[in-house]
Amino acid sequence: MKKLISLALVLAMLLSLTGIALAEDTMLTYACFSGAGAQEETLAKMIEVFESKNPGVKVDVQLTGYNDYFTALATKVAGGNPPDVFEMNMENYLSYMLRGACADLSHLVITKENYSEGTLSAVSSDGKLYAVPMSFSTCVLFYNKALFDQAGVAYPTNDWTWTDAQAAAEKIRALGDDVWGYYQPISYHEFYKSIRTNGGSLLNADYTAFTANSSENVAVLDAMLARVRGENHVMPNAEEMAGRGDWDLFTEGKLGMIVTGIWAFSTFAEKCTFDWDIAVEPGMGDKATFFFANVNCVSPSSEKQELAAKFIDAMGSDPDIVQLRLDASWELPTIADQTKLGQYLNITPPANRAAVFTSMDYAVAPPALIEAGAASEIINNVLSTLATSDMSAQEALDGIQAQLEAADLLK
Repeated sequence: MKKLISLALVLAMLLSLTGIALAEDTMLTYACFSGAGAQEETLAKMIEVFESKNPGVKVDVQLTGYNDYFTALATKVAGGNPPDVFEMNMENYLSYMLRGACADLSHLVITKENYSEGTLSAVSSDGKLYAVPMSFSTCVLFYNKALFDQAGVAYPTNDWTWTDAQAAAEKIRALGDDVWGYYQPISYHEFYKSIRTNGGSLLNADYTAFTANSSENVAVLDAMLARVRGENHVMPNAEEMAGRGDWDLFTEGKLGMIVTGIWAFSTFAEKCTFDWDIAVEPGMGDKATFFFANVNCVSPSSEKQELAAKFIDAMGSDPDIVQLRLDASWELPTIADQTKLGQYLNITPPANRAAVFTSMDYAVAPPALIEAGAASEIINNVLSTLATSDMSAQEALDGIQAQLEAADLLK
Protein backbone atom coordinates (compact mmCIF):
# COMPACT_ATOMS: atom_id res chain seq x y z
CA MET A 1 0.00 0.00 0.00
CA LYS A 2 2.83 2.40 0.94
CA LYS A 3 4.49 1.64 -2.40
CA LEU A 4 1.26 2.47 -4.25
CA ILE A 5 0.85 5.73 -2.35
CA SER A 6 4.47 6.65 -3.04
CA LEU A 7 4.04 5.81 -6.74
CA ALA A 8 0.89 7.92 -6.90
CA LEU A 9 2.71 10.86 -5.32
CA VAL A 10 5.58 10.52 -7.75
CA LEU A 11 3.20 10.39 -10.70
CA ALA A 12 1.34 13.45 -9.40
CA MET A 13 4.59 15.35 -9.08
CA LEU A 14 5.66 14.33 -12.56
CA LEU A 15 2.34 15.43 -14.02
CA SER A 16 2.62 18.73 -12.20
CA LEU A 17 6.14 19.31 -13.45
CA THR A 18 5.13 18.27 -16.97
CA GLY A 19 2.31 20.80 -16.87
CA ILE A 20 4.72 23.53 -15.81
CA ALA A 21 7.15 22.55 -18.56
CA LEU A 22 4.40 22.65 -21.16
CA ALA A 23 3.30 26.05 -19.94
CA GLU A 24 6.83 27.40 -20.05
CA ASP A 25 7.20 26.05 -23.57
CA THR A 26 4.42 28.37 -24.80
CA MET A 27 6.66 31.29 -25.60
CA LEU A 28 5.86 34.33 -27.73
CA THR A 29 8.72 36.41 -29.03
CA TYR A 30 7.99 40.14 -29.11
CA ALA A 31 10.34 42.64 -30.78
CA CYS A 32 9.70 46.24 -29.82
CA PHE A 33 11.33 49.65 -29.51
CA SER A 34 9.01 52.23 -27.93
CA GLY A 35 9.57 51.00 -24.39
CA ALA A 36 13.34 51.50 -24.56
CA GLY A 37 14.62 54.09 -22.12
CA ALA A 38 12.07 55.79 -19.87
CA GLN A 39 9.29 53.18 -20.15
CA GLU A 40 11.05 49.83 -19.72
CA GLU A 41 9.50 49.32 -16.28
CA THR A 42 6.02 50.10 -17.60
CA LEU A 43 6.50 47.65 -20.48
CA ALA A 44 7.53 44.93 -18.03
CA LYS A 45 4.38 45.55 -15.99
CA MET A 46 2.23 45.32 -19.14
CA ILE A 47 3.78 41.98 -20.01
CA GLU A 48 3.15 40.77 -16.45
CA VAL A 49 -0.53 41.70 -16.79
CA PHE A 50 -0.86 39.64 -19.97
CA GLU A 51 1.01 36.68 -18.56
CA SER A 52 -1.05 36.70 -15.35
CA LYS A 53 -4.27 36.56 -17.37
CA ASN A 54 -2.91 33.83 -19.63
CA PRO A 55 -1.28 31.20 -17.36
CA GLY A 56 1.31 29.10 -19.12
CA VAL A 57 2.20 31.83 -21.62
CA LYS A 58 5.48 33.71 -21.48
CA VAL A 59 6.50 36.67 -23.62
CA ASP A 60 10.14 36.95 -24.61
CA VAL A 61 10.58 40.72 -25.00
CA GLN A 62 13.31 41.68 -27.47
CA LEU A 63 13.66 45.37 -26.72
CA THR A 64 15.92 47.51 -28.93
CA GLY A 65 16.36 51.28 -29.01
CA TYR A 66 14.71 53.14 -31.88
CA ASN A 67 17.96 53.98 -33.71
CA ASP A 68 18.95 50.31 -34.03
CA TYR A 69 15.59 48.58 -33.97
CA PHE A 70 14.58 48.55 -37.62
CA THR A 71 17.97 47.34 -38.82
CA ALA A 72 17.89 44.56 -36.22
CA LEU A 73 14.35 43.57 -37.18
CA ALA A 74 15.12 43.58 -40.91
CA THR A 75 18.10 41.28 -40.24
CA LYS A 76 15.89 38.82 -38.36
CA VAL A 77 13.21 38.84 -41.05
CA ALA A 78 15.73 38.45 -43.88
CA GLY A 79 17.41 35.63 -41.99
CA GLY A 80 14.16 33.68 -41.71
CA ASN A 81 13.96 34.15 -37.95
CA PRO A 82 11.30 36.83 -37.39
CA PRO A 83 9.69 37.29 -33.97
CA ASP A 84 6.09 36.15 -33.52
CA VAL A 85 5.04 39.75 -32.88
CA PHE A 86 6.83 42.95 -33.80
CA GLU A 87 6.16 46.61 -33.19
CA MET A 88 6.12 49.11 -36.05
CA ASN A 89 5.72 52.83 -36.46
CA MET A 90 3.42 53.92 -39.25
CA GLU A 91 5.91 54.52 -42.06
CA ASN A 92 7.73 51.23 -41.48
CA TYR A 93 4.46 49.36 -40.99
CA LEU A 94 3.33 50.40 -44.47
CA SER A 95 6.59 49.24 -45.99
CA TYR A 96 6.42 45.85 -44.26
CA MET A 97 2.75 45.36 -45.07
CA LEU A 98 3.27 46.06 -48.77
CA ARG A 99 6.08 43.52 -48.80
CA GLY A 100 3.89 40.80 -47.28
CA ALA A 101 5.79 40.77 -43.98
CA CYS A 102 2.66 41.32 -41.86
CA ALA A 103 0.14 38.52 -41.38
CA ASP A 104 -3.51 39.05 -42.35
CA LEU A 105 -5.31 39.20 -38.99
CA SER A 106 -8.82 39.25 -40.41
CA HIS A 107 -9.49 35.60 -39.53
CA LEU A 108 -8.11 35.95 -36.00
CA VAL A 109 -9.91 37.10 -32.86
CA ILE A 110 -9.43 40.85 -32.47
CA THR A 111 -11.94 42.87 -30.43
CA LYS A 112 -12.43 45.48 -33.14
CA GLU A 113 -15.10 47.43 -31.26
CA ASN A 114 -12.41 48.47 -28.77
CA TYR A 115 -10.76 50.62 -31.43
CA SER A 116 -12.00 53.58 -33.42
CA GLU A 117 -12.92 52.95 -37.05
CA GLY A 118 -10.33 55.45 -38.26
CA THR A 119 -7.58 53.79 -36.26
CA LEU A 120 -8.33 50.36 -37.70
CA SER A 121 -8.64 51.81 -41.21
CA ALA A 122 -5.08 53.10 -40.91
CA VAL A 123 -3.78 49.53 -40.48
CA SER A 124 -6.07 47.88 -43.05
CA SER A 125 -5.78 47.37 -46.78
CA ASP A 126 -8.33 45.93 -49.21
CA GLY A 127 -10.62 45.12 -46.30
CA LYS A 128 -7.96 43.11 -44.47
CA LEU A 129 -6.47 43.95 -41.08
CA TYR A 130 -2.67 43.74 -40.90
CA ALA A 131 -1.90 45.23 -37.48
CA VAL A 132 -3.46 46.24 -34.20
CA PRO A 133 -2.87 49.82 -33.08
CA MET A 134 -1.29 50.12 -29.65
CA SER A 135 -0.58 53.76 -28.96
CA PHE A 136 -0.37 57.18 -30.53
CA SER A 137 1.37 60.39 -29.65
CA THR A 138 2.25 63.75 -31.06
CA CYS A 139 4.69 66.60 -30.64
CA VAL A 140 3.96 69.88 -28.90
CA LEU A 141 5.83 73.03 -27.88
CA PHE A 142 7.28 72.79 -24.36
CA TYR A 143 8.29 76.05 -22.70
CA ASN A 144 10.14 77.12 -19.57
CA LYS A 145 7.94 79.62 -17.69
CA ALA A 146 10.85 80.91 -15.61
CA LEU A 147 12.85 81.96 -18.68
CA PHE A 148 9.80 83.60 -20.21
CA ASP A 149 9.26 85.53 -17.00
CA GLN A 150 12.92 86.63 -16.88
CA ALA A 151 12.75 87.78 -20.49
CA GLY A 152 9.45 89.59 -19.93
CA VAL A 153 7.71 87.62 -22.68
CA ALA A 154 4.13 86.39 -22.64
CA TYR A 155 3.72 82.60 -22.61
CA PRO A 156 3.04 80.81 -25.91
CA THR A 157 -0.54 80.21 -26.98
CA ASN A 158 -2.02 77.67 -29.35
CA ASP A 159 -2.24 80.42 -31.98
CA TRP A 160 1.49 81.16 -32.17
CA THR A 161 3.36 81.07 -35.48
CA TRP A 162 7.08 80.71 -36.11
CA THR A 163 7.30 84.51 -36.18
CA ASP A 164 5.94 84.71 -32.62
CA ALA A 165 8.26 81.94 -31.44
CA GLN A 166 11.32 83.53 -33.05
CA ALA A 167 10.64 86.90 -31.39
CA ALA A 168 10.34 85.24 -27.97
CA ALA A 169 13.40 83.06 -28.60
CA GLU A 170 15.58 86.07 -29.36
CA LYS A 171 14.66 87.74 -26.06
CA ILE A 172 15.34 84.56 -24.11
CA ARG A 173 18.66 84.07 -25.92
CA ALA A 174 19.70 87.51 -24.69
CA LEU A 175 19.55 86.30 -21.08
CA GLY A 176 22.96 84.63 -21.18
CA ASP A 177 25.74 83.00 -23.20
CA ASP A 178 24.46 79.47 -22.53
CA VAL A 179 20.77 80.26 -22.53
CA TRP A 180 18.94 79.32 -25.71
CA GLY A 181 15.58 80.28 -27.11
CA TYR A 182 14.36 77.44 -29.30
CA TYR A 183 15.20 73.88 -30.27
CA GLN A 184 13.74 71.94 -33.18
CA PRO A 185 15.98 69.29 -34.76
CA ILE A 186 16.78 69.67 -38.45
CA SER A 187 15.80 66.14 -39.40
CA TYR A 188 13.63 64.14 -41.78
CA HIS A 189 10.67 63.93 -39.42
CA GLU A 190 10.77 67.60 -38.45
CA PHE A 191 11.19 68.64 -42.08
CA TYR A 192 8.37 66.64 -43.66
CA LYS A 193 6.04 67.90 -40.94
CA SER A 194 7.12 71.53 -41.06
CA ILE A 195 6.86 71.92 -44.83
CA ARG A 196 3.15 71.20 -44.55
CA THR A 197 2.74 74.45 -42.61
CA ASN A 198 3.84 76.33 -45.74
CA GLY A 199 1.86 74.30 -48.27
CA GLY A 200 4.80 72.05 -49.12
CA SER A 201 5.21 68.29 -49.42
CA LEU A 202 7.77 65.68 -50.40
CA LEU A 203 5.56 64.16 -53.10
CA ASN A 204 3.21 65.52 -55.72
CA ALA A 205 -0.56 65.05 -55.44
CA ASP A 206 -0.67 61.64 -57.15
CA TYR A 207 2.53 60.32 -55.51
CA THR A 208 4.33 59.91 -58.82
CA ALA A 209 7.21 62.34 -58.28
CA PHE A 210 9.28 63.84 -55.49
CA THR A 211 8.99 67.57 -54.85
CA ALA A 212 11.69 67.99 -52.20
CA ASN A 213 13.16 71.17 -53.70
CA SER A 214 9.94 73.13 -54.21
CA SER A 215 9.97 76.82 -53.31
CA GLU A 216 7.62 76.16 -50.39
CA ASN A 217 10.03 73.60 -48.96
CA VAL A 218 13.08 75.81 -49.48
CA ALA A 219 11.45 78.64 -47.51
CA VAL A 220 10.81 76.31 -44.57
CA LEU A 221 14.35 74.95 -44.50
CA ASP A 222 15.73 78.49 -44.76
CA ALA A 223 13.82 79.42 -41.60
CA MET A 224 14.98 76.29 -39.75
CA LEU A 225 18.62 76.99 -40.65
CA ALA A 226 18.34 80.62 -39.58
CA ARG A 227 17.71 79.47 -36.00
CA VAL A 228 21.05 77.70 -35.72
CA ARG A 229 23.34 79.74 -38.00
CA GLY A 230 24.73 83.22 -37.61
CA GLU A 231 25.89 85.42 -34.75
CA ASN A 232 22.49 85.87 -33.05
CA HIS A 233 21.16 82.35 -33.52
CA VAL A 234 18.60 81.12 -30.98
CA MET A 235 19.35 77.39 -31.26
CA PRO A 236 22.74 75.85 -30.36
CA ASN A 237 24.86 73.93 -32.86
CA ALA A 238 26.61 70.68 -31.97
CA GLU A 239 29.70 72.44 -30.58
CA GLU A 240 27.57 74.66 -28.35
CA MET A 241 25.60 71.66 -27.14
CA ALA A 242 28.88 70.41 -25.61
CA GLY A 243 27.75 66.81 -25.56
CA ARG A 244 24.33 67.57 -24.09
CA GLY A 245 21.04 66.51 -25.62
CA ASP A 246 18.13 68.83 -26.28
CA TRP A 247 16.23 67.33 -23.33
CA ASP A 248 19.28 67.98 -21.14
CA LEU A 249 19.26 71.65 -22.07
CA PHE A 250 15.60 71.93 -21.22
CA THR A 251 15.77 70.11 -17.87
CA GLU A 252 18.84 72.16 -16.91
CA GLY A 253 16.76 75.33 -17.36
CA LYS A 254 18.85 76.62 -20.25
CA LEU A 255 16.30 76.33 -23.05
CA GLY A 256 13.18 78.45 -23.44
CA MET A 257 11.28 76.29 -25.93
CA ILE A 258 11.65 72.81 -27.35
CA VAL A 259 9.59 70.96 -29.93
CA THR A 260 9.44 67.33 -28.86
CA GLY A 261 7.05 64.50 -28.14
CA ILE A 262 4.59 64.11 -25.31
CA TRP A 263 6.60 61.08 -24.18
CA ALA A 264 8.83 63.65 -22.48
CA PHE A 265 6.16 64.43 -19.87
CA SER A 266 7.35 62.00 -17.22
CA THR A 267 11.04 62.87 -17.63
CA PHE A 268 10.44 66.61 -17.51
CA ALA A 269 8.08 66.26 -14.53
CA GLU A 270 10.79 64.38 -12.67
CA LYS A 271 13.83 66.46 -13.60
CA CYS A 272 12.68 70.04 -14.12
CA THR A 273 12.97 72.26 -11.04
CA PHE A 274 11.07 75.10 -12.73
CA ASP A 275 7.49 75.52 -13.94
CA TRP A 276 6.84 74.46 -17.51
CA ASP A 277 3.87 73.92 -19.76
CA ILE A 278 2.95 73.13 -23.36
CA ALA A 279 1.11 74.65 -26.31
CA VAL A 280 0.23 73.51 -29.81
CA GLU A 281 3.38 73.61 -31.91
CA PRO A 282 3.72 76.80 -34.00
CA GLY A 283 4.01 76.59 -37.76
CA MET A 284 5.36 78.85 -40.47
CA GLY A 285 1.81 79.66 -41.55
CA ASP A 286 -0.65 76.85 -41.02
CA LYS A 287 -0.10 74.26 -38.31
CA ALA A 288 1.10 70.69 -38.56
CA THR A 289 1.86 68.22 -35.81
CA PHE A 290 3.07 64.66 -35.86
CA PHE A 291 0.69 61.74 -35.79
CA PHE A 292 2.91 59.02 -34.41
CA ALA A 293 1.24 55.65 -34.07
CA ASN A 294 2.85 52.44 -32.92
CA VAL A 295 1.20 49.22 -34.02
CA ASN A 296 1.82 45.54 -33.43
CA CYS A 297 2.06 43.06 -36.28
CA VAL A 298 2.22 39.29 -36.43
CA SER A 299 4.73 37.45 -38.57
CA PRO A 300 3.14 35.38 -41.38
CA SER A 301 5.53 32.55 -40.51
CA SER A 302 4.59 32.44 -36.83
CA GLU A 303 3.12 29.12 -35.70
CA LYS A 304 1.32 30.88 -32.83
CA GLN A 305 -0.81 33.39 -34.69
CA GLU A 306 -3.93 32.88 -32.56
CA LEU A 307 -2.00 33.53 -29.37
CA ALA A 308 -0.09 36.37 -31.02
CA ALA A 309 -3.38 38.02 -31.98
CA LYS A 310 -4.61 37.70 -28.42
CA PHE A 311 -1.44 39.34 -27.19
CA ILE A 312 -1.51 42.34 -29.52
CA ASP A 313 -5.21 42.87 -28.82
CA ALA A 314 -4.41 42.96 -25.11
CA MET A 315 -1.53 45.39 -25.62
CA GLY A 316 -3.92 47.73 -27.40
CA SER A 317 -7.08 47.50 -25.32
CA ASP A 318 -6.79 45.45 -22.11
CA PRO A 319 -8.12 47.84 -19.41
CA ASP A 320 -5.28 47.12 -17.00
CA ILE A 321 -2.64 47.63 -19.68
CA VAL A 322 -4.36 50.81 -20.85
CA GLN A 323 -4.30 52.05 -17.26
CA LEU A 324 -0.57 51.39 -16.98
CA ARG A 325 -0.01 53.42 -20.13
CA LEU A 326 -2.07 56.30 -18.79
CA ASP A 327 -0.37 56.21 -15.38
CA ALA A 328 3.04 56.40 -17.05
CA SER A 329 2.01 59.15 -19.52
CA TRP A 330 3.48 56.87 -22.20
CA GLU A 331 1.83 58.11 -25.35
CA LEU A 332 -1.94 57.55 -25.53
CA PRO A 333 -3.91 54.34 -25.95
CA THR A 334 -5.86 53.85 -29.16
CA ILE A 335 -9.07 52.79 -27.42
CA ALA A 336 -12.38 53.98 -28.85
CA ASP A 337 -13.84 54.95 -25.47
CA GLN A 338 -12.44 58.44 -24.98
CA THR A 339 -14.14 58.82 -21.59
CA LYS A 340 -11.42 56.59 -20.15
CA LEU A 341 -8.82 59.23 -21.01
CA GLY A 342 -10.13 61.78 -18.51
CA GLN A 343 -7.41 60.81 -16.04
CA TYR A 344 -4.79 61.82 -18.59
CA LEU A 345 -6.01 65.40 -18.65
CA ASN A 346 -5.95 65.70 -14.88
CA ILE A 347 -2.27 64.79 -14.44
CA THR A 348 0.05 67.76 -14.04
CA PRO A 349 2.45 68.99 -15.19
CA PRO A 350 1.78 70.07 -17.85
CA ALA A 351 -1.34 72.02 -16.98
CA ASN A 352 -2.39 72.44 -20.61
CA ARG A 353 -2.67 68.76 -21.53
CA ALA A 354 -5.70 69.65 -23.61
CA ALA A 355 -3.17 70.94 -26.16
CA VAL A 356 -2.30 67.31 -26.93
CA PHE A 357 -5.79 66.67 -28.27
CA THR A 358 -5.99 70.07 -29.95
CA SER A 359 -2.75 69.19 -31.75
CA MET A 360 -4.44 66.19 -33.31
CA ASP A 361 -6.60 68.61 -35.33
CA TYR A 362 -3.42 69.34 -37.30
CA ALA A 363 -2.03 65.81 -37.46
CA VAL A 364 0.28 64.95 -40.34
CA ALA A 365 1.06 61.32 -41.16
CA PRO A 366 4.44 60.28 -42.60
CA PRO A 367 4.80 60.13 -46.40
CA ALA A 368 3.42 56.84 -47.69
CA LEU A 369 6.49 55.24 -49.24
CA ILE A 370 7.35 51.60 -49.72
CA GLU A 371 10.99 52.60 -49.30
CA ALA A 372 10.37 55.02 -46.42
CA GLY A 373 13.61 54.01 -44.71
CA ALA A 374 15.71 54.71 -47.80
CA ALA A 375 14.05 58.08 -48.36
CA SER A 376 14.49 59.17 -44.75
CA GLU A 377 18.15 58.11 -44.83
CA ILE A 378 18.84 60.16 -47.95
CA ILE A 379 17.15 63.22 -46.49
CA ASN A 380 18.67 62.87 -43.02
CA ASN A 381 22.19 62.39 -44.39
CA VAL A 382 21.99 65.85 -45.92
CA LEU A 383 19.97 67.65 -43.25
CA SER A 384 22.22 66.44 -40.42
CA THR A 385 25.19 68.34 -41.89
CA LEU A 386 23.52 71.70 -42.40
CA ALA A 387 23.77 73.23 -38.92
CA THR A 388 27.53 73.70 -39.28
CA SER A 389 27.93 73.93 -43.07
CA ASP A 390 27.60 76.78 -45.55
CA MET A 391 25.27 74.90 -47.89
CA SER A 392 22.11 76.86 -48.64
CA ALA A 393 18.64 75.43 -48.26
CA GLN A 394 18.20 75.47 -52.03
CA GLU A 395 21.47 73.61 -52.61
CA ALA A 396 20.63 71.05 -49.94
CA LEU A 397 17.17 70.33 -51.30
CA ASP A 398 18.38 70.23 -54.90
CA GLY A 399 20.85 67.57 -53.81
CA ILE A 400 18.19 65.64 -51.93
CA GLN A 401 15.84 65.81 -54.92
CA ALA A 402 18.54 64.42 -57.22
CA GLN A 403 19.33 61.56 -54.84
CA LEU A 404 15.67 60.63 -54.36
CA GLU A 405 15.10 60.53 -58.11
CA ALA A 406 18.28 58.50 -58.72
CA ALA A 407 17.27 55.99 -56.03
CA ASP A 408 14.05 55.21 -57.95
CA LEU A 409 11.99 54.79 -54.78
CA LEU A 410 8.51 55.28 -56.22
CA LYS A 411 8.16 51.99 -58.09
